[in-house]
Amino acid sequence: MKSVFAAGIFFSLSALTSISQAQSDTTKLYHRGLAATCANCHGTDGKGVVDGGMPLINNLTSEQMLTQLKAFKSGAREGTIMPQLAKGYSDEQLEIIANQLGQK
Repeated sequence: MKSVFAAGIFFSLSALTSISQAQSDTTKLYHRGLAATCANCHGTDGKGVVDGGMPLINNLTSEQMLTQLKAFKSGAREGTIMPQLAKGYSDEQLEIIANQLGQK
C-alpha cells in the first residue's frame, strides 16, 4: 500500500513539474511576443532607423526604456506613433517589454 501511495505522489509531482514547465515556456513566449512587436520599427537588433525617426533603443537599460514607454503612454513625451502604441499596452506589459529589450 505504501508503494502505491509513493508511486501516486511521484506521478503527481511529475505532472505538476511538467505543468509548471509548460506555463513557464508559455510565459516566456508571451514576453518575447510582446517585445517582438518593437522590431517592426526598431529592427531585430534595436538599432532603428535614426534618420527615419525610429531611434536606437538597444543602448537603453530596462529602467530607461520603461521610463520612456510610460512617458509616451501618459503623453509626457511626444512622438509620431509611439504614444498611440504605448497606450495600447498595460503598465505590466510595458514593464515586460522593457525587461525583455533593455540592457541588463
